[in-house]
Amino acid sequence: MSTTQATSATQQGRLVADRKALVLAGALGVIGFIALVVASAFHPSGIDNNNHPAVFAQYAQSVGWTAVHLAEFAAMAITITGLLVLFCVLNLADGIPSLGARIGIVSAGVALALTAVRFAVDGVVLKRAVDAWAGAPDPEKAARFANAETVRWLEEAITSYQSFLLGLTLILLAALIVWTARVPRPIAYLLALGGVGYVVAGWIVGVAGLAPQGAIPTYVAQLAPVIASIYLLIVAWRTPRFAVKPAGERYACEPASEARLLS
Repeated sequence: MSTTQATSATQQGRLVADRKALVLAGALGVIGFIALVVASAFHPSGIDNNNHPAVFAQYAQSVGWTAVHLAEFAAMAITITGLLVLFCVLNLADGIPSLGARIGIVSAGVALALTAVRFAVDGVVLKRAVDAWAGAPDPEKAARFANAETVRWLEEAITSYQSFLLGLTLILLAALIVWTARVPRPIAYLLALGGVGYVVAGWIVGVAGLAPQGAIPTYVAQLAPVIASIYLLIVAWRTPRFAVKPAGERYACEPASEARLLS
């Protein structure tokens, strides 16, 4: 095979992978949402989350609490991974868009870390705290309850900042899509709507706890990105298999050594 043919084959292989990555980004968004819905169905509900005596008693009776929260973390991790893939799929080579993509990747990574801490606190620490409160003798109950409330407030603080970071990530990703137009702009509008939902939900959690008024922004934050993911899958299905990567460009998610090989 000649050098020209080898270069062409390498470019084609890279571009097929890019198209597959577009499918992967959309699929991860959809799978993550479905997994979150399924896991959340097993989460105890029906009581105001800010009614701590009642809701802690409900949590103490839950058998699969830790497993449910581990599943919820896995679902959120899948969703955030989809966002990371989408940042890479945009193929931003240089300039401000490339810088924005790198900032977005860092933001998504921090959001993933906060998600892990949030579900560790909620799924492990809070469960142990409410179990200790429920099983404590009467003289110790007040102190045990105060401990459980402190853990709950810590969970709310982490959830608030996690939501802010997810909102920032989605809004930044939407801005890059609008700027570059490498993905249809309606996807960007849906992602931006989800990002605003996360920011609003994060603010409500920060000032009012897990209050009922945070439900609608949370639903918007979760539903808008999954609709965008479905749209993305449709776009990927209709995208031509091959395209041409400009010579010498290095993508935001591409190591310098690979860029040189493909140039």
